[in-house]
Amino acid sequence: MKPEILLACPLYEGTMDQLDRAYTVHRFWEAKDPAALLRDVRDRVRAISTMGAVGCKAELMAALPKTEIIACFGVGVDAIDLKAAKERGIRVTNTPDVLTECVADLGMTLLLASAREIPQGDQYVRTGKWLKANYPLCRHVGGKLLGIVGFGRIGQAVAKRAAAFGMKIAYFGRRKSPESSYPFYSDIKKLAADCDYLMLTVPGGAETRHLVDAEVLRALGPKGTLVNIARGSIVDEAAMVTALRDGTLGFAALDVFQNEPNVPAELLSMHNVVLQPHQGSATHETRAAMGQLVVDNLSAHFAGKPLLTPVV
Repeated sequence: MKPEILLACPLYEGTMDQLDRAYTVHRFWEAKDPAALLRDVRDRVRAISTMGAVGCKAELMAALPKTEIIACFGVGVDAIDLKAAKERGIRVTNTPDVLTECVADLGMTLLLASAREIPQGDQYVRTGKWLKANYPLCRHVGGKLLGIVGFGRIGQAVAKRAAAFGMKIAYFGRRKSPESSYPFYSDIKKLAADCDYLMLTVPGGAETRHLVDAEVLRALGPKGTLVNIARGSIVDEAAMVTALRDGTLGFAALDVFQNEPNVPAELLSMHNVVLQPHQGSATHETRAAMGQLVVDNLSAHFAGKPLLTPVV
């Protein structure tokens, strides 16, 4: 008999096909009566699969007391109640490494798109304005200082890309990386004051909530650019909107938001902002690789083998 699992949200299509072949899958988001579904499968579901942005609350774990593992499709686990999982003896896995390059690609793309005003230039051509006048001059990134907040896998991958464009690199983190010769800052506000571009690659969660506040944005300044490819919660979004509106902050390039998919209305009409719908890992190749890690972690668990990428 196939083990039963709860799929909390849609995953990559190929991943769901693999899960359907190996398990009896209950699609939580399709349930007309979610509470009734949970009652029905309460004593049969042994695993939960979810996405980083969706997570898994303690209440869902309590509703499915036979859960042995939560397999997260994504590297961020800040939306999973890890304390509750640990207390219940539930293993948690994520999908690191396989999305690093893809997310770093988008981070560099956003930085360049903001500096060279790619979306704005596109609209300038489409609306016929180029027929009347040339587009205003933009900014060159070579020689500028990129401050990276969080210097883990993704932060280091961004640094490699930025260096190829002739940018200078510095970073902020909990501790200095022994593998890096780039300047280390223990004060994020000091880094913001010194850099031209501030890119966020740090994990979300309570420890980093509103790490980038009004003071950091003020330090980054009217010529500075904030690039966020991490989590919307890291930025005080209301303070950011105000700073962009009054010119305290020059530019922003954002892939993530505090209350996705809801984006502050003011951002939608701002000329100094580039927006993306949380696309960091959103390529077929990367999502397939992430999905394979989910499948492989579940397979290892049910075969009694060591997990490939355990979190707890």
